[in-house]
Amino acid sequence: MSATHTAPCDHPRGEARRAQILDAAADCFRNHGFHGASIAQISKSAGMSAGHIYHYFANKEAIIAAIVERDLERILSLAAELRSAGNVLQAMLDCAAEGIRCNLDPKSAGLQLEIVAEAARNPDVASVVQVADRQSRKSLAETFSTMRRIHGHTDDEQVVAALTELVAAMFEGLAIRSIRNPDLDETMLTTMFRRVISKVVAEAPTDELRRP
Repeated sequence: MSATHTAPCDHPRGEARRAQILDAAADCFRNHGFHGASIAQISKSAGMSAGHIYHYFANKEAIIAAIVERDLERILSLAAELRSAGNVLQAMLDCAAEGIRCNLDPKSAGLQLEIVAEAARNPDVASVVQVADRQSRKSLAETFSTMRRIHGHTDDEQVVAALTELVAAMFEGLAIRSIRNPDLDETMLTTMFRRVISKVVAEAPTDELRRP
């Protein structure tokens, strides 16, 4: 059975139950790891029977797929909001603090790293994570391309892709840094992130980034 298989939800009750399961599973994955967390533990944490869990999700891989999809929906919605803002760059800079706070949160960081670790071992989970990442990068690339055009730059796909990877790596890397160094200065990080984003969005692409 496909790792992404889920039962249809009877709105809104079904959506509420589905969210309840995902929140419980996220806690279990963080606390026990993907393999250490059982459906029995998830059902206990969610306050429902294992049968209810299986009504919505075929297995733990399907639960991870739904968690990844939920995060993707949030990212796509945010990117769309940024593109529709009157000042796209300023809107992104205003969102930087929240993005940093989220990635430094121990619960969020722990879950992200657990999912990535499982993706390194499990081809089904890797496929889910990589498909979501492609969609996320595409939407973020559209956002950066919009900002670059506003600043008078017409870039090829290579430049926009590099910019997207840079900013994604900056934010996603905080999950590891938050665990290795829990005393990170969030205020200073926010200031530096805003400076870097402003610089790479506004400056003209260098010859090294242009296609030969």
